[in-house]
Amino acid sequence: MPQYTTSYSTHKKRPTYRHAPVGQQLPSSARRRAKKPGATYLHHTQGFGHSNRRRNMRPNKRNPYAFIAVGCAFLLFVAAVIGYTNRTVDVKLNGSTVQVRINSTIEQLIDSQNIEVRAGNLLAVDDSVLTKRGGEKISVKLGKKQIENSKLASIQLTGGEKLTIANGRDTYEEHDIKATTIQPAISFEGSGTIQYVKTWGEAGRSEVWTGKTSGKTQDRGVVKKPVNAVVACASVKPKSGKYVALTFNSAPSKYTDRILKILKEKGITATFFMSSDNASTYAGQARAIADAGCEVGLYALLGDKTGDSLRNALAKGLDAVSSAAGTKTALVRSADGRMSEEQWATTMDLMGAAVSWSFDSGDWLRPGADSVVKTVTGSVSNGNIVSLTDNDETSAQTVEALPQVIDRLLADGYTFATLDDLIATDKDLKGAIDLSRASMPKGATLPALPAQPDDDADATTE
Repeated sequence: MPQYTTSYSTHKKRPTYRHAPVGQQLPSSARRRAKKPGATYLHHTQGFGHSNRRRNMRPNKRNPYAFIAVGCAFLLFVAAVIGYTNRTVDVKLNGSTVQVRINSTIEQLIDSQNIEVRAGNLLAVDDSVLTKRGGEKISVKLGKKQIENSKLASIQLTGGEKLTIANGRDTYEEHDIKATTIQPAISFEGSGTIQYVKTWGEAGRSEVWTGKTSGKTQDRGVVKKPVNAVVACASVKPKSGKYVALTFNSAPSKYTDRILKILKEKGITATFFMSSDNASTYAGQARAIADAGCEVGLYALLGDKTGDSLRNALAKGLDAVSSAAGTKTALVRSADGRMSEEQWATTMDLMGAAVSWSFDSGDWLRPGADSVVKTVTGSVSNGNIVSLTDNDETSAQTVEALPQVIDRLLADGYTFATLDDLIATDKDLKGAIDLSRASMPKGATLPALPAQPDDDADATTE
């Protein structure tokens, strides 16, 4: 039998028996490196042992279900977002409720509803038809607002809108316009001691058109009617209580300090109409009037001034009084107590109100203090405006009579007020008059002066 050489032993390995260790032994792996005390405890209890590594490598059969749940939730969220952004809303179309996708344009609504309309005609300036069906394609109103055809594709609907859709309107050819401005007129309304602007004037307009296609010229007449200015005249009617206003003309003067002292002692206030010259001469007294809580206005010596001369005099006078008193005012009293239509037409944008008086005390005639007291107390009634003076020439008797006038009226149950406070007691005038400033609204214009026999037409051509 041939002899073969092998690389391994053919002898069966006999089993060996491992004897129990004697004494304290380290694990076999620790024979190569000794571990610190406690390392074995930390190694196994903190999850770094070999058995934990093998356990972590086992497949988690629940992971696929978690991924599926997250995916389903995401799909539901996306579907909800898409559904919300594409929801339908209700709009009113020619009186009927229709549904449309939110944020659809008016143009898309028209297409979706298959609305059939007829275009308007293109007209010449004389209203003859230039091109049939050449006008507006469709008429659309959103609420009460007419919408241009060019904006139908950009206006979006969000729900609740009211649309009216009809046949297109007729339109005019392109044309040149020669416009003529029609100035408003002015009129007075009512009667009383207080004048103020009730209605501001607005210019009207007439036009002549010349067509660029037809070449025709047509007078279109008045395309916008003017709004005439109205100056209301009224007296104060207090809603309740008894009120009276003391007013002093030609202030300030050398008597002003004594008048203010009396007013302070009696615990009342009054209104002082200052001339621009006296306000400059007695600037200290002018400031004292305002500091005492009294009201200031301009005592205007207008005379026969008209036009720019009148405007300049009134504007400079108001500025002088406001500057001297340190407070803004638009309150005016003319020396004769009247403002004409011509004066109002020229200066109505400068004044908050023009105020005269219910009766004149007559103190400027120097009839004696007793006569002044008798005139005032015998003439006064609820809501009255009393005219007194505060000037160097005639006010000595005014100062003498004033304490008696105040005491008797207080005894009769009257409350003394400035003009602004007096006006506030009337429910119809309260809020309609501003005595501190004047402002002409945007779009308003001064009215035309009353026509004179030799005046030309009051219209101007642009």
